[in-house]
Amino acid sequence: MRTLVGLAAALLLLAGRPPAAEEARLLRFPTIHGDTIVFTYAGNLYTVPVAGGTARRLTSHDGYEMFARFSPDGKQIAFTGQYDGNTEVYLMPAEGGVPRRLTWTATLKRDEVSDRMGPNNIVIGWKNDGKHVLFRSRMRSFNDFIGQLYLVGTDGGLPEQVELPRGGFASFSPDDTKLAYNRVFREFRTWKRYRGGMADDVWVYDFKTKKTENITSSAAQDIIPMWHEDQIYFLSDRDDLKRMNLYVYDTEDKTTKRLTDFKDFDVKFPSLGDRAIVFENGGWLYVLDLATQKVRKVKVFINDDMNTGRGGLRDVSKNVTGYDVAPDGKRALFCARGEVFTVPAQHGPTRNLTSSSGIHERNAKWSPDGKWIAFISDATGEDEIHLVPQDGGDAAKPITEGADTYKYDIVWSPDSKKILWGDKKDRVQYIDVATKQVTPVVQAKRGEIHDYAWSPDGKWVAYSRPEADSMQKVWLYSVDQKKNYEVTDDWYQAAQPCFSGDGKYLFFVSQRDFNPTYGETEFNHVYQDMAKVFFVTLAKETRSPFEPKSDEVGEKPAAAPPAPGQVTVKVDTGGLKDRVLALPIGPSNYGRLRSVGNAVWYLRHGSKDGATQLQLFDLATQKETGLGAVNGYEISADGKKMLVSKDNQYGIIDLPRGPVGLGEPLKLAGLEVNLDRQAEWRQIFAECWRQERDFFYDPNLHGVDWKAVRK
Repeated sequence: MRTLVGLAAALLLLAGRPPAAEEARLLRFPTIHGDTIVFTYAGNLYTVPVAGGTARRLTSHDGYEMFARFSPDGKQIAFTGQYDGNTEVYLMPAEGGVPRRLTWTATLKRDEVSDRMGPNNIVIGWKNDGKHVLFRSRMRSFNDFIGQLYLVGTDGGLPEQVELPRGGFASFSPDDTKLAYNRVFREFRTWKRYRGGMADDVWVYDFKTKKTENITSSAAQDIIPMWHEDQIYFLSDRDDLKRMNLYVYDTEDKTTKRLTDFKDFDVKFPSLGDRAIVFENGGWLYVLDLATQKVRKVKVFINDDMNTGRGGLRDVSKNVTGYDVAPDGKRALFCARGEVFTVPAQHGPTRNLTSSSGIHERNAKWSPDGKWIAFISDATGEDEIHLVPQDGGDAAKPITEGADTYKYDIVWSPDSKKILWGDKKDRVQYIDVATKQVTPVVQAKRGEIHDYAWSPDGKWVAYSRPEADSMQKVWLYSVDQKKNYEVTDDWYQAAQPCFSGDGKYLFFVSQRDFNPTYGETEFNHVYQDMAKVFFVTLAKETRSPFEPKSDEVGEKPAAAPPAPGQVTVKVDTGGLKDRVLALPIGPSNYGRLRSVGNAVWYLRHGSKDGATQLQLFDLATQKETGLGAVNGYEISADGKKMLVSKDNQYGIIDLPRGPVGLGEPLKLAGLEVNLDRQAEWRQIFAECWRQERDFFYDPNLHGVDWKAVRK
């Protein structure tokens, strides 16, 4: 997270002019005393005069330093840091120096500034005696939503819990006899205008009388109290501005008034000083003068060496996100760190076919004729399907246009003339590569379609569709007739269709086994391993491979399986649901079905499997064979080779019918990119913006002008 924040901050600085000329942004978690501000930028603490100017760095550790708080006399800074691995409370001189650790607590699994409940051991402030630091910790809480307030002395020692069952941001009264605090800690949540049961209030606890008083009691969020003299300042989004703004509560006359009027961005993480409050807004720092209650922006400039922005040649062999194999098995195809590579099985160079740090290429697939590689790219600013010659002899070019949402996996037709894909708008479509004509196959009404496959002759598409009123079904689409046909019924979940290589069967996975087990402490049913691999005979005259056999004189030997591209698929759509058969295998969890001839390969990962197992079922012998543990696989278009991922290595092997071994693993040392981090940051920003647009649950984005938000 420290790195990501640093990258984002650097991105905002780099707009074509030297960084020193740009006003810095993404300045976080500020604190103030007198004429000095300390804040977090790119994971380090910086200091700058209240008047603004060039900031000076106070810390330089790889961890994240945050929530600095000046001591009452302004001589020391307590802050939350990660110097020794854990997120702990540290103390250092205000002008800089060696930090001294004050707390030692257990490491939490969720302990990052990006977490929805924030990091652990957040420094909240000080007691006014100047001898104790107040911090919020989850050291004794199993629930991430609940933490307690603790005090630790500046000389160290065991922290002492404040006598409250839970707490968040807080502030002591000037005489330390009372505490204004939040009970619910959810300032890191990004829910706007929340009015539910977790909406916080500001409470005042009296250490003498042990009584607690609610001073805000509104339906809105009232958070981060700061006690100065007879007034308690806090944030709230209670008014028509619909943004967090600063408010003040007078402890004498019990009145509340708004002090700021920000409309575009929330006021965030304010901190009280001796004469002013400093806070974030839109990534900049602002100061509210306590005497005049006037607000002023602080202009901050950071002269940084931009070390996190340095690029150069980088090995990305550990960043593989997808793979495929050439039709003849002589090369493998990899996507890694947003670029597309091919790697030889034995001899020849590794080729980077895209070489573009500022573009995200993904989901690459090799055409069955071996000429092209198709992939999804955002080179145009949207996700379009691109083609590039497999030898890298020419630049990649888009074949789709006008993209309006996120695209999923692409699948070539067997004749290499069409490409099929699904998308976030619940559609399946294909494009004719030559004419660029897009043909819709189906649009679901309930959810996305992720499973789709071509028949061996390219005349049919099989897919599984979430249904509005029943279980997910497998369907067939006729390319010639432009019609869809149901394959499975309403009663059982069915998915992951795959045509047999000989074109006689359609395999799929369905959950039809119900073998409950029982818990040892509670008498509850638990259903595991519910699936098997099923298939349907596509033509009525196709006999079941499991019908009784009898050796008779004069029978001709079985014909050899047809070669890929020489198959004609016949489908009798009537009665498909009545021709469903199950492979005689045990119930488990199955996936990734692939077929050559009349054999089918698939992955199994059941409750009793320690690792994912590659399995083979041969309809000719009617036997299942275990091929061993793998991470994944792809079968070449000619049906003779398999690319196997196993033990963090990859190998191209002959199509296996026995236990899998990689042999000589592929050499991925050549998977290198000439990294341009600034180009990557711009791409990351744009892709995040697109994904928020495409995946937000309300397609209208609650009426927000999303283009204006990007700007």
